[in-house]
Amino acid sequence: MPKIFEYFGLIFYFFSNEHEPIHVHVALGDCETIYELIMENGELKEIRRRAKKGVSPLREKDAKTAEEFIRKYETNIIEKWINFFVLRKQIRCTNIKKKI
Repeated sequence: MPKIFEYFGLIFYFFSNEHEPIHVHVALGDCETIYELIMENGELKEIRRRAKKGVSPLREKDAKTAEEFIRKYETNIIEKWINFFVLRKQIRCTNIKKKI
């Protein structure tokens, strides 16, 4: 379960056995929400938010912050997805300490 980003308490990660569409899990404490990145012709068209079964979703404020982060760092998230799932490379967590 590679952690890809930390951002002011929000933890962004993939599960090791993921599937498409590209998506990222975002957790804060005991809460978690999944964000699917819907791509069309190489461009982000939509971010779909969904709950993880059996887990409380992020509070609305945190969910919006996570979505803003994903919009800003979409290229990095996609790059990490490709490196990990397609190219089978190790990826490192990036700790972002500057507010977006």
